[in-house]
Amino acid sequence: MKLRIATVIALSLAIVLPGTPARAAAAPNISLANVKNHLSQLQSIATANGGNRAHGRPGYLASANYVRGQLDAAGFTTTLQSFTYNGATGYNVIADWPGGDPDDILMVGAHLDSVTAGPGINDNGSGSASILETALEVSRQSLQPAKHLRFAWWGAEELGLRGSQFYVNNLPAADRARIKGYLNFDMVGSPNPGYFVYDGDNSDGTGSGPGPAGSAQLEKVIQDYFTSIGVPTRGTDFDGRSDYGPFIAVGIPAGGTFTGAEGIKSSAQATLWGGTAGQAFDVCYHRSCDTSSNINDTALDRNADAIAYAVWTVATAVPPVVVWQDTFETATGWTANPSGTDTATTGQWERGDPEATTSSGAKQLGTTVSGSNDLVTGRLAGASAGDHDLDGGVTSIQSPPITLPSTGPLNLSLSWYLAHGSNASSADYFRVRVVGTTTTTVLNQTGAAANRNGAWATATASLNAFAGQTVRILIDAADASGASLVEAGVDDVKITR
Repeated sequence: MKLRIATVIALSLAIVLPGTPARAAAAPNISLANVKNHLSQLQSIATANGGNRAHGRPGYLASANYVRGQLDAAGFTTTLQSFTYNGATGYNVIADWPGGDPDDILMVGAHLDSVTAGPGINDNGSGSASILETALEVSRQSLQPAKHLRFAWWGAEELGLRGSQFYVNNLPAADRARIKGYLNFDMVGSPNPGYFVYDGDNSDGTGSGPGPAGSAQLEKVIQDYFTSIGVPTRGTDFDGRSDYGPFIAVGIPAGGTFTGAEGIKSSAQATLWGGTAGQAFDVCYHRSCDTSSNINDTALDRNADAIAYAVWTVATAVPPVVVWQDTFETATGWTANPSGTDTATTGQWERGDPEATTSSGAKQLGTTVSGSNDLVTGRLAGASAGDHDLDGGVTSIQSPPITLPSTGPLNLSLSWYLAHGSNASSADYFRVRVVGTTTTTVLNQTGAAANRNGAWATATASLNAFAGQTVRILIDAADASGASLVEAGVDDVKITR
């Protein structure tokens, strides 16, 4: 893990993993002995090459050749991708497992280089060895994933994510779009370990914010594994210190684990996980003592199994079938004011290319989740933010009839926002209902007497109760508390099975 903290901008794009993977294969138990054997090999390589495996040093190329040789023998298609940094040649090892959907790629990565001060067995032999053994287990089990699996070992991470940045920068845009998720494992065997999972949904509310759409699902998969073995986890921020950085910067969802570096374990963390409070998670971080004795076997074993669980769960999940969707790029038969009871005088729901408005922050969003159009309450901006906002009461719009299959599971998802000024109240709202033989409210966001800026969010709901029925999606919004500034938008409505 590199020392310098870089600034990373996480672009929230609509690249979404299935929220509930279907028919995922059971994950194997990864052999701790095998992982430690890889670490012994990396230690021997460092010892024979000046005590390190750093960028541009012979120990790094020997490490890359060791990893590549293991993968070639296991049936992977490998590439030794070279790049130049600081006048020295660096290498990424890229390994593709045959099969899976080439337009739906799950990448798993770890940096392979050490600093010049030492052999880098925890940082990051631990992550490199763990994903290597997971990849070899993929081969032993002749796994046939639904997604295409690609593993990567990055060079020159310690010098500023140079290898992973080179890889991402040199991917054509179409190839970037095919990568639907990236899992990163950097320092997973710290001697005084914590159990940290990258905070994909920003539930901690600190630091850089959430990862791109789909990161929350990756976080949950990993959390589910640790929950299953009774180990509590805590979030760690996307602070730009490891190789997920170049991926989230171009909108690729990311996740992964981390057991701690130079940070000091608190008393609360020691109570939670054991170990020594007041001491670094890894006292040998970036030092010559980061050797094969600088590993906590329990943490390494748990994290290796978590890696396998995440790979098997995400990669073998059968993607849901789209039953119905609307991105609002063309007219598909939505009906405004379907019951003839709307009272809004301006800002009625319409399909169109929205114009941005601001008032103490973004109110109507001028950017959609996909394409050019969305459903929006009065798409025009006007001379001031209040010219075309929702006024006078309720506005509603209803989808065309949608016939649902008789078997599920069935899930509705949509992107949405509600924005209002501080003159709003709890009488204002944004609401989504599903109307069949019964009517169910699946989303109800009320206003408040506080400023709320527009920001796209994703909502999901089960439609299992409507299986076999013909339903309509009814969306309404209200400015019901007087002259308050209210805006709302909807995009990318989808029903899957």
